[in-house]
Amino acid sequence: MRLSGVEPNHITFITLLSGCAEFPSKGRDLGCLIHGYVCKLGLDKEDVMVGTALVEMYSKGEQVEVAKLVFDAMMAKNSVSWNTMIDGYMRNREYEKAVEVFDEMPQRDVISWTALINGFAKRGFYEEALDWFREMMIFGVEPDYVTIIAVLTACANLGTLSVGLWVHRLVLKQSFRNNVRVNNSLIDMYSRCGCIEFAREVFDKMQKRSLVSWNSIIIGFAVNGFAEEALKYFEAMQKEGFKPDGVSFTGALTACSHAGLVDEGLRYFDIMKRVHKISPRIEHFGCIVDLYSRAGKLKEAWDLVRNMPMKPNEVVLGSLLAACRNYGDISLAERIVKNLVALDPGSDSNYVLLSNIYAAVGRWVGASKVRRRMKALGIQKKPGFSSIEISGCVHEFVAGDKSHIDKDSIYAMLELLSFDLMSSGYAPEIVVRE
Repeated sequence: MRLSGVEPNHITFITLLSGCAEFPSKGRDLGCLIHGYVCKLGLDKEDVMVGTALVEMYSKGEQVEVAKLVFDAMMAKNSVSWNTMIDGYMRNREYEKAVEVFDEMPQRDVISWTALINGFAKRGFYEEALDWFREMMIFGVEPDYVTIIAVLTACANLGTLSVGLWVHRLVLKQSFRNNVRVNNSLIDMYSRCGCIEFAREVFDKMQKRSLVSWNSIIIGFAVNGFAEEALKYFEAMQKEGFKPDGVSFTGALTACSHAGLVDEGLRYFDIMKRVHKISPRIEHFGCIVDLYSRAGKLKEAWDLVRNMPMKPNEVVLGSLLAACRNYGDISLAERIVKNLVALDPGSDSNYVLLSNIYAAVGRWVGASKVRRRMKALGIQKKPGFSSIEISGCVHEFVAGDKSHIDKDSIYAMLELLSFDLMSSGYAPEIVVRE
């Protein structure tokens, strides 16, 4: 274009900058050159669309501070500019700065709120995502389907069923109530909250389904222990003309694993490779390892781990290690822990599980040795926590926790329950170490 003597305009620059934003590793140098060209023409400050494209490019290229310099220099900003800056900070995990920009906005819209909610949800801050959603509703801003998907993701990961139910009721009143992605998110949320019948109801009422819809309900049945239903829907999906993908087979294999259907699982694994030409990924091998492990076939599971075409991860090895604990295979457990330590030397769970396996079979010397090694390496056991949802709020507790605002009532109830147990003749089991 330049060689032909044609002068670029703002559309040219926006297109090029968008391309650089989508491929930051390849487009960084070109993006900087284009930025220089744009500055000579004054478009970075005077043209809101070009300025916004620059903000997006630097944000996606992990140069959010440069993006902010461009943003501050813009003479005119619209809602897209502000939302792009918020998204840029969220994308780069600068959460406080994202909120600061949000607070400075002259006028917020649904996209502004969604940028925060979606940003927190995508990065695992699910409680914060729900807090901002509550704020959004208080301010009377109507959510769109992107907001709802982000909120349902947070509900699924927290297990906040009551909030999920409330959101579902809200969805039923909206124009996007038949949106496939929203319904897929509802299926996932109900499945992960253990309400598989609600998930089935959403699925059955869908006017249009995608492969993701089928995968969601299949995996939902599988992880909730309804293996027969999962496999039935897996077959029904194919009769409806949908070709199963890797995720579909993960659901089928998980169902077989949970139900102890070893031969059936191996058959599906073979069909996946031979008929559908799908190369097994780590999650598929993990399902087969889990299948063998749950059936007590530890030798077959270990052989598969050693012959996998890729390096086993913590999930695969952890599944086999848990089986070693159940079946008391100390020798195999020791070998697995060596592999786990190589993957993550600082993880406490590997050492703790091996120590517990030693203790379970009465090998206290071995258990003590593992604990001493943890101490020598400076590895401390991270406290486990339990959580419960009450009225849409998630409360977390660790052992002996006295930080909760209602601790007096909680401990009073615990004492009452203990008294009732003792009155009923309960006696705690005492383990004596030899």
